[in-house]
Amino acid sequence: MDIGVMTAPLVAVVGVVGTLMSALLTQRAADRSRQREQERTEGAWDRRIEARERWACYVALNISGRHYLAALTDQLHALGHEAVLPNVRQRLTDARDDHREAYAEAQLILPDRVLDHAEAVSHGLGSVYGMVRRLDDGTPETADSPSAAHEEIRALWERLREMRAQMRADLAASRSQSGRRRGEAEESGVAPSNDRHSEE
Repeated sequence: MDIGVMTAPLVAVVGVVGTLMSALLTQRAADRSRQREQERTEGAWDRRIEARERWACYVALNISGRHYLAALTDQLHALGHEAVLPNVRQRLTDARDDHREAYAEAQLILPDRVLDHAEAVSHGLGSVYGMVRRLDDGTPETADSPSAAHEEIRALWERLREMRAQMRADLAASRSQSGRRRGEAEESGVAPSNDRHSEE
């Protein structure tokens, strides 16, 4: 039997098998590449969603803290003015409820380093709230006084600034960022830390 006659079909078979295997391997490599790209896309999307949720939580916590402090200040200034006290009391109650809700959500979302600051602010707000309400009710404790409450409120504005600084650090924001990003932060309630005069 002629070896050349036998070799030609064998070469043809090997060629066909090689072509089929090459196509199969190329397809599998393309499938793996598409899967990796899909996983990267899904991971990036998940991170964007998480960042948006955290940003929204920070904004709500900052706004509610500012409103709570403003309501405490109003209540303190309204002591002894019976005509305005009912409305001021209601605003304080609403601000307290809003802050409690924002803080409860923050406890589930915030990283520990930011939560430590948020906890200090929340605890301080509750302490001043108790003092102001006791003064309003005419049942102050030994250390309760309008001047003591005012000093606590001033200290809380500083704690709130420190909390915001931690929030910005966590969101990879800095003072050197563009004016557009700073403008967005101010509009959404996470304002730059040089807002001392507007708070006190």
